[in-house]
Amino acid sequence: MASSSPSSSSAVKRLSNLSNHLCPTNSNPFVKVSAQVSQALTSGLPVVALESTIISHGMPYPQNLETAKEVEAIVRDNGAVPATIAILDGVPCIGLNLEQLERLARMGKIAQKTARRDIAYVVATKRNGATTVSATMFFAAMVGIPVFVTGGIGGVHRHGEHTMDISSDLTELGRTPVAVVSAGVKSILDIPRTLEYLETQGVCVAAYKTNEFPAFFTETSGCKVLCRLDSPEECARLIDANRKLNLGNGVLIAVPIAKEYSASGSLIESAIQQALTEAREKNITGNAETPFLLARVNEITGGASLASTLDIALVKNNAAIGAKISVALAQLLK
Repeated sequence: MASSSPSSSSAVKRLSNLSNHLCPTNSNPFVKVSAQVSQALTSGLPVVALESTIISHGMPYPQNLETAKEVEAIVRDNGAVPATIAILDGVPCIGLNLEQLERLARMGKIAQKTARRDIAYVVATKRNGATTVSATMFFAAMVGIPVFVTGGIGGVHRHGEHTMDISSDLTELGRTPVAVVSAGVKSILDIPRTLEYLETQGVCVAAYKTNEFPAFFTETSGCKVLCRLDSPEECARLIDANRKLNLGNGVLIAVPIAKEYSASGSLIESAIQQALTEAREKNITGNAETPFLLARVNEITGGASLASTLDIALVKNNAAIGAKISVALAQLLK
């Protein structure tokens, strides 16, 4: 893992010594930002937003807590300040301390999976919410965090032209000026239609060091992209241009799976393709298709352990690259 610049790393380490109490941000009394994140934003230091659904719904305790801490450490090691976002007791929190991370990890699926549509309800009823991509983007934009790292984004489900089953992640990218660093979209979804929908939303889709949009578990999807970026600095210039032009939408930076995991990723991709073939042969469509595909992939691969391992590896890789992009952007803005 490449090291960050000394000045950036030392600034982040100084911030880590601050007490991570919560304090109001902007003039919005509903949202609270940790002292570390608040000072970093005020000082123009790089900050990376992180979602919390992967903690509550992505894996069991204590693996989820360890993963969350490791991902935050990767962001720090690469020169940026991590800002994990969640709603606790009805309060949107930008930047969680260890106690809050553990609380959310132990809570697990008891925490409500919170997309943009759910935010007002979770806040009004003082519930606990783990933010998805759309909700995390919303809060990141609210406090001025320009870069958000996740594992993968949602997309258009197969047969979405009939079911209208389209992830709110896509519409959020069309209206919220945050750059999302992800491993693309799982091929269990309809990748070509997902990219078409993003084009309709005016979202610039870029691939990192490749000409093809990655399919989460594999480097290739068969879908070419018009925008290729080969360094954190190139990514930063794209994000900067998008913001300065006030286009009002986000940018999607798709990062292919690391080479050392490509063989395992290919096993899962092969299982997905087999499950898709079986679904067609059995005429399983509509709302029944996705549960069938997920269950069948688990059966073929011998359980969810391999997929879970790759999920973690992907988000860690994205965290390292996203942090470097955030550092490059902060240096560009200075």
